[in-house]
Amino acid sequence: MDLGFKGKVALVTGAGSQIGFGKAISLLLAREGCDAVAVTDINLDDAEKTAEALKALGCKSIAVKADVTNKAEVQEMVKKVVAEYGKIDILLNVAGGIMGGGPLEEQKEEIWDKEIALNLKGTILVSQAVLPHMKKQNYGVIVNIGSGSTHMYSHGVGTYAMAKAAVDTFTKQLATAEVKSGIRVNCVAPGPSPTNFIKAPDKQAVIDMLAKEIPMGRGATLEDIANASVFLASDVSSYITGQVLHVSGGSVM
Repeated sequence: MDLGFKGKVALVTGAGSQIGFGKAISLLLAREGCDAVAVTDINLDDAEKTAEALKALGCKSIAVKADVTNKAEVQEMVKKVVAEYGKIDILLNVAGGIMGGGPLEEQKEEIWDKEIALNLKGTILVSQAVLPHMKKQNYGVIVNIGSGSTHMYSHGVGTYAMAKAAVDTFTKQLATAEVKSGIRVNCVAPGPSPTNFIKAPDKQAVIDMLAKEIPMGRGATLEDIANASVFLASDVSSYITGQVLHVSGGSVM
């Protein structure tokens, strides 16, 4: 099936981790025919590793360092990508992270600020920077990465989950605001997966424990999330906007 990526330029944030969703999504975009996939991360060395993997697939790629919570860095990052490729057709807002937890009375305000900035503000800032370029061509696709934690209340009061719930709302609001501009906005909400979001050394052991509560009996793979994200980024899903797709083995319905 032709997903309509020929000639398209994509930008993927949070693509530095070599075991993360950003890299997996970037590689799948390349395999499915994207002409260029620009990758960004706060860690430039890791982003360059992803860019090299993309080039090995025959896809054009540049790595750009950017802190998505810093508006000036975000604007400069988008400027570099447009200068290199002339446009941005597709944006994958993948950058995010979990920092806090525990009982509410023990949580620190500075961790709340960082977690909300990384997971919500960063998504908004990058979208804001890319929108003028998409509007100019009357075409664009934005896919935000949310989280199944927005429906997992037994995990306690977590700023990460609250920030991701706000990403869900932002997705729907932006989709409505920009539908006449030819821009679609959707969100993929992953279930537990063995990425760097899990701090334990044996990440798979943690996933196996959590999988006992998942109807399908396993955690999400990188491929599960990449497949859903790339589908929503493709022209095959051209009649879908404003949706939050839970890829979580039935744990959220």
